[in-house]
Amino acid sequence: MLKHIVMMKLKPDVSDFMEHLNKLEKMLMDLKPQIPSLLKMEVGINISTRPTAYDIVLVSEFENDEALEQYRVHPKHLQVLDFIKIVVAEAKVVDYYV
Repeated sequence: MLKHIVMMKLKPDVSDFMEHLNKLEKMLMDLKPQIPSLLKMEVGINISTRPTAYDIVLVSEFENDEALEQYRVHPKHLQVLDFIKIVVAEAKVVDYYV
């Protein structure tokens, strides 16, 4: 099983910050039923007030590298990436096998 974790921090000057954060959460969750290689997905909006905290996290599971690659190039995922490029300032990724 391959875990794919992405933490994102939205641009601080994005107007309607919470609206964009909630839209991103929904867009990510909507991927689950549309991408067959995506076995499991969690999306969480941060509640921490620490300055090092990110705004949203995605934790997803795939069978292997090939399944993750199918997800990465899927047209629905690419649509979400287009929105991410508009509202996200910084992202960190960790992929690992369990």
